[in-house]
Amino acid sequence: MVSRADRGIFAEWWWTVDKYLLFSMLALMIMGVVLSLAGSPPVAERIGLDSFHFTTRHVLFLIPTVAIMLATSMLSPQKARRAALIVFAIAIVLMFVTLFIGQEVKGARRWINIVGFSLQPSEFMKPAFVILSAWLFTENSRRSDIPGNIFAILLLTIVVALLVAQPDLGQTMLVVIAWSAVFFMAGLSWYWIAALAGLGAGGVLAAYTVFPHFAGRINRFLDPGTGDTFQVDTAMQSILGGGWFGRGPGEGVVKRILPDSHTDFIFAVAAEEYGILLCIGLVLVFAFIVVRGLSHSLKNEDPFIRLGSAGLIVMFGVQSVINMSVNLNLVPAKGMTLPFISYGGSSMLALAFQMGLVLALTRRRFEPIRLTAGFGRYGNPAKAGAA
Repeated sequence: MVSRADRGIFAEWWWTVDKYLLFSMLALMIMGVVLSLAGSPPVAERIGLDSFHFTTRHVLFLIPTVAIMLATSMLSPQKARRAALIVFAIAIVLMFVTLFIGQEVKGARRWINIVGFSLQPSEFMKPAFVILSAWLFTENSRRSDIPGNIFAILLLTIVVALLVAQPDLGQTMLVVIAWSAVFFMAGLSWYWIAALAGLGAGGVLAAYTVFPHFAGRINRFLDPGTGDTFQVDTAMQSILGGGWFGRGPGEGVVKRILPDSHTDFIFAVAAEEYGILLCIGLVLVFAFIVVRGLSHSLKNEDPFIRLGSAGLIVMFGVQSVINMSVNLNLVPAKGMTLPFISYGGSSMLALAFQMGLVLALTRRRFEPIRLTAGFGRYGNPAKAGAA
């Protein structure tokens, strides 16, 4: 046990971090390993790899994931902001480089190979971008000589331009939603809300016109007869086939023909093998993290901490909802991972940084006790001559 009298770094962290949030995130990671065992072997076997290839890699990625999350959660708000600035600068440079030398997959350049490891820089850019935006909005309200709102808009323009150039419209939408949430909490006027809504609608219309694959996904969602809906239809069969209690571990059938059963459609695999009750449990864990994280942010009096933690939690929640909604055919298909559950090294490491920042910003902090002449420890007048 860690003593409350201990003043070490770990002891201070242990007694100030939100343990409910921490253990909820660790629970998701453990469930990710279990579901990787369920969903990844058929995919590995179809492409000629060892049955547990993806599961082994998932577990190996879990080690640095936990380390990054815990290390980041020990940062002070000032150090968290500096870390975000460094990560953002590196990610932006790598995103730009990726456009020229990145791996092209299905017409998109989102991955870059670094010393044998495929990295998706945009995943790391997202949490850092939210933190920097929160800081700019905060500075705009604190100091009239710093046009923080303008800088935040310029930052968003750069990020969106790089994401669209890849193209990665799903991540673009996620980033814009998180940024808008931070902007809204910073106290923007209704004129800004109307302007952002108009720009968002215009952006969706432009994407529908310019990008055929985006238009195809919208069309297939509205009218399944216009294209191939195999993955979504198969995922729905998987969910319906599991019932309330599932077929049992390893007994899933539909996952054997579901191409992305270990990534985008891991939620469907969970439903087939472990049942709808487990899926409800997963939803409750995600909801708990979002509600508790937002509760912390709304109670905090520091505007930077309030905006930063809220933006990160909104991004986490929206990503979770999009993935599960795609599996349930409630929204058009979009390749987006289920946080800490789906297979994906870049996603897991970036999420570790993101949620580590949430833990860091939501830690309990106390104002230092000031000792002034004539006053005791708690501000009561001290007797003259008291030692």
